[in-house]
Amino acid sequence: MQDTILVMNAGSSSLKFHVYETDGLNALEFAFGGQVSGIGGKQPFFKVKGRDQKVLIEQALQPEQAQNLQLSQRVVGDWLGTVITKEPLAVGHRIVHGGPDYDRSVMVNDEVLRKLDALVSLAPLHQRNNLEPVHVIFENWPHIRQVACFDTAFHRSKPEVADRFALPQFYYKEGIRRYGFHGLSYQYIAGKLRQDYPDLAAGRVVVAHLGSGASACAMKDGRSLESTMGFTALDGLPMSTRCGQMDAGVVLWMLEQGMTHDEIQHLLYKESGLKGLSGISADVRDLQDNPDPRAKLAMAYFAYHIAKGITGLLTATQGLDALVFTAGIGENSPLVRQKVCEHLAWLGIRIDPVRNESNQSCLSTNDSKVGVYIIPTNEEWVIAQQTLALITKGHGQAVT
Repeated sequence: MQDTILVMNAGSSSLKFHVYETDGLNALEFAFGGQVSGIGGKQPFFKVKGRDQKVLIEQALQPEQAQNLQLSQRVVGDWLGTVITKEPLAVGHRIVHGGPDYDRSVMVNDEVLRKLDALVSLAPLHQRNNLEPVHVIFENWPHIRQVACFDTAFHRSKPEVADRFALPQFYYKEGIRRYGFHGLSYQYIAGKLRQDYPDLAAGRVVVAHLGSGASACAMKDGRSLESTMGFTALDGLPMSTRCGQMDAGVVLWMLEQGMTHDEIQHLLYKESGLKGLSGISADVRDLQDNPDPRAKLAMAYFAYHIAKGITGLLTATQGLDALVFTAGIGENSPLVRQKVCEHLAWLGIRIDPVRNESNQSCLSTNDSKVGVYIIPTNEEWVIAQQTLALITKGHGQAVT
């Protein structure tokens, strides 16, 4: 059997994994991948697809089989044991927050794990879950190499004026800064632009990563200049259950009303965004064709604030050559793309309704002053690349 790289992406309610075959040098080929979804819910599900997108397994799980990430890992591990007879060369993990210490992928050891555990409060929906598989493998198979790949790393190229808050120097030194997130996705898009649209890649590009978590990133020459997300993955655009940008005074008011830290955190991370505005659902698929006025408000708010966030990034780029939509909503919701682009029509953006409805790669009309594109993202591919590069070339040291 060929050598493999295993990629793990543990979220708040899902555990995704991809396996890539490799020659151990620089070649990677997708072999299969899948996920356990609905973790902690009433209807967890396990599904795996092969390299030709053929379904290898599709199985409803009992709730007790996927009550938490540890049990879900057992489901994945047991299945992997039936198809992989050789331990992977390494396991690469998506880690949402790298804090101030890491600007690139890094091999996991005790010190790294300790630093990453200390960042849980900065990404409470993600960091602990991202690290759960790392801990399990580290404790049970300490000889297997593990690589942490960070969503914050791509944005470390931002200039200082975009990185700082207007707070005393002490807080910056303590790590209070505008990190930005979804960096693995943005790195993939930057690579695809260089490959498929080299003229655009060198230009002024805004990428809108629109999924259950949403953000936008301003790029030039494939490097991050600015992002809508800041210190945590709560900031910026409205999301499925997260509020996005909000006056910090609202949190002070909540504290004055006697709300606890945990109550406020739960509200802002899990009960806000589309879910909070609509009172119906956190899922765009449930809201975009719903005639209920609350659903219409939620969708209108979503599109308006995405466009507002994109516009705010143009100070960094000093103009716009291309707008790219990616991630689940960005790739699959013609309505969201249409509404966002309507708000940006003053920039000369025009999209073709037929191209938009059929999710074509290029959405813009021939006379549009700005190119508008869909580029499907692939964070797992980036993680696999970074993992292989690190174990073969020794890259990925911590910033000191």
